[in-house]
Amino acid sequence: MRQSNPFCVSEIAGAPGAGLAVCRRCPRLVAWREGQAGHVPARFLEWTCTHGFWGAPVPAFGDCLAWLAIVGLAPAAQGANRTGRMFTGDRSGEFLWAGLHRRGWASHARSEGRDDGLEVAGVLITAALRCAPPANRPSAVEVKNCRPYLRGDLGRLVNLRVVLALGRLAHDAVLAAVGAATGRPRTRFRHGAAAELAGGVWLVDSYHVSQQNTFTGRLTAAMFDDVLTLCDTLGGVGRPPAAWPPG
Repeated sequence: MRQSNPFCVSEIAGAPGAGLAVCRRCPRLVAWREGQAGHVPARFLEWTCTHGFWGAPVPAFGDCLAWLAIVGLAPAAQGANRTGRMFTGDRSGEFLWAGLHRRGWASHARSEGRDDGLEVAGVLITAALRCAPPANRPSAVEVKNCRPYLRGDLGRLVNLRVVLALGRLAHDAVLAAVGAATGRPRTRFRHGAAAELAGGVWLVDSYHVSQQNTFTGRLTAAMFDDVLTLCDTLGGVGRPPAAWPPG
């Protein structure tokens, strides 16, 4: 039986995510995220002219009463960094949202921009890092600098039952976030694995939904569906796939 949310610690007292919008703690990331506005691919130029280029830290997106939190690595340079919403405007997002839509947890199977009407139920999408890193490789210091924002997102979820980590770095970031309150659990990343954290919250692992994994078949839609089913089972939600909105 879950006693409490293990991500709630005094270090994050105050409004979760406070200061994120103006955060400039990592000079390398600030320069990279903002500089990408000058390197927009031709296929996104019309969109960017209409909607602008975000180029700032990307906040979490989803249901404030979520039972499931999905943690990615970081915004893609021309994905969330361009659009301002997690897993939006790139191939990784297409794979993720299609999977959530199949289960009835997302209203649409695609995510194009912040004004596309996408809604989610029971799910919050966040990441270990809020700024796009060069070559998708953040430094250990940069990940540590972002840790309070991840812990804040997870700590405010009063119904949290499952955290789904997309990739090893997200897995390690989640363990580091909970470690301040309970001691770092000893569990290694393994696709499809589940480990119980403090308070009865489960950590589930999946390969990241990156093109590198999905285009090569390392992660298939069927494999991802199996991971989401595991999350559903551990979360005790017990909802079968359904048309939107979920009943």
